[in-house]
Amino acid sequence: MARGSTRHGGDYGLFWPGYVDVLSTLLLVVTFLMSIFMLAQYFASQEASGKDTALKKLTHQITELTNLLALEKGKSKSSEDELAALQASLSSLKEENSKLSGFALSGDEQKKAAESRISGLSADLENQKNISNEALAKVDILNQQLLSLRRQIAALNDALEASEKKDQASQSRIKDLGARLNAALARQVQELQRYRSDFFGRLRELLKNRKDIRVVGDRFVFESEVLFASGSDALTPEGLAAMDQLASAIVELERQIPKEIDWALQVNGHTDIRPIASPTFPSNWELSTARAIAVVRYLVRRGVSPQRLVAAGYGEFAPLETGIDEASLQRNRRIELKLTNR
Repeated sequence: MARGSTRHGGDYGLFWPGYVDVLSTLLLVVTFLMSIFMLAQYFASQEASGKDTALKKLTHQITELTNLLALEKGKSKSSEDELAALQASLSSLKEENSKLSGFALSGDEQKKAAESRISGLSADLENQKNISNEALAKVDILNQQLLSLRRQIAALNDALEASEKKDQASQSRIKDLGARLNAALARQVQELQRYRSDFFGRLRELLKNRKDIRVVGDRFVFESEVLFASGSDALTPEGLAAMDQLASAIVELERQIPKEIDWALQVNGHTDIRPIASPTFPSNWELSTARAIAVVRYLVRRGVSPQRLVAAGYGEFAPLETGIDEASLQRNRRIELKLTNR
């Protein structure tokens, strides 16, 4: 019995070192595997950290491009579509960045997927750079066109200012000429008034015994009965004698008035309101005009220059009296002489 027990204890003594060795070996293997796993996790985290840094740099560059395009957007409305597309692409890149940041990268497949995404992001960034360059080129073209338009506007403004200055100078000359002309006309009117006074004074002296010839304002008035028979435009003998005196006064007046004064003796025919309807004179218009013309023609025959005579007929439409009695009608039937400027 004692020997049996000793043998059994010895068997355990023989197995125990081997068991310890196996356990030690397993512990070393587990430790090695854990080290390998920790190293793999370390390298994977370092790789992910490097990729995050690269993505941050890309995001920073994209942000700079966005700011640049945002500045150019205020200069040209035509680049708004390109900038909107760039902003949309930026949002897509940010989403990809968020997805990549959330991944726990490990293994070759995940590494390849990350590299593929980074390659895609790089391509997208290059495309966005091309879009930005095109937008900047378009903005530059628009700026050149705007500069050209501004130059054209400046040239037009210069031409307008020059034209306005010329117009102001012309207006000044016109005003000066107008003032000088008005002054000259005023002098001529004053001189003509003096000659008219002399002319009317001479006519009064020549015809002082005639009560049917009078001065009304600036006109010398002959009653029609002095010159014409009723309803006729033929001068009566008495009328011819009066016209002879008038012609001599006008001829003398022509010699006295300076040539620079452009004057005329206007002969106006007037009738009363009673209508006339004859084959020769359908209305008072024709009668009054024919009488004025008859006086003018006779004065021309007596030596008065035709360039200084004007004939006009007023019919019954410029009466001196508004009454319908015979005296008023007689006063309205008249021939008026008016010395005036042309």
